[in-house]
Amino acid sequence: MGEDKGFEVHGVQSIQWAVPGGDAEADFDNILTTVRMYIMNNRAIKDLLYEQVARVGKALASPKRLEMLEMLAQGEKSVDAVAGEVAIDVKLASAHLKALREARLVQSRRDGKRIVYRLSGPDVAQLGVALRQVAEEYLVELRLAVQQMMAEPDRLAKVGRKDLMAQAKRGEVVVLDVRPADEYETAHLPYARSLPLAELAHRLAELPRDVEIVAYCRGPFCLMSDEAVQLLTQRGFRARKTFDGVSEWQAAGLPLAKP
Repeated sequence: MGEDKGFEVHGVQSIQWAVPGGDAEADFDNILTTVRMYIMNNRAIKDLLYEQVARVGKALASPKRLEMLEMLAQGEKSVDAVAGEVAIDVKLASAHLKALREARLVQSRRDGKRIVYRLSGPDVAQLGVALRQVAEEYLVELRLAVQQMMAEPDRLAKVGRKDLMAQAKRGEVVVLDVRPADEYETAHLPYARSLPLAELAHRLAELPRDVEIVAYCRGPFCLMSDEAVQLLTQRGFRARKTFDGVSEWQAAGLPLAKP
């Protein structure tokens, strides 16, 4: 009988081969070479897989692109509209949107002379929510910044999502959507009423004064609801805000309303 030869693959139990000698030595070397090539091919495949996932990470590695995704979570928008909201020029906005499109996070269509963008799916909005939640959990700097936004805790609604929905259904509170009307028409919180911030001061007579008003906008980093609550309280209304937007509501597994 020939000598036993063996080799060990990382993570795999050592394999023993009974090689009788002669040409079998070459056969063994060929087998070993084949196994090594197989392992190298597996490494290349893994590298390729992680590289593809990293495309999404690279696309998200920009504050402006994250803000754009939050905007597009409210509904499709033209390049001009996106540029105006995030305070950059149209050319730069187009470049950012192209990077998001190359990562397949957004899709585009032509509407006359305009290019209109939308999220590739609701899971992209939920990715944004999850990313922000992880950042809030582990980045002290972000937590401190959010706490500064909450400098007046009395302005925050003190009920959970389901309780808020139940109160709105019973008419005990008015949930006020202060985003632009087209975003409300795309999707909104259940039982919410649309009153865009730009129109709020001129339409206060439409709001009841005998129930509390809970305002919301695009999410925790959106300040339109803060402006709305400040205006409403100055005019004698009982008003608070919720950090939730449609993305946070959906990420929590709660239904949205659509006209």
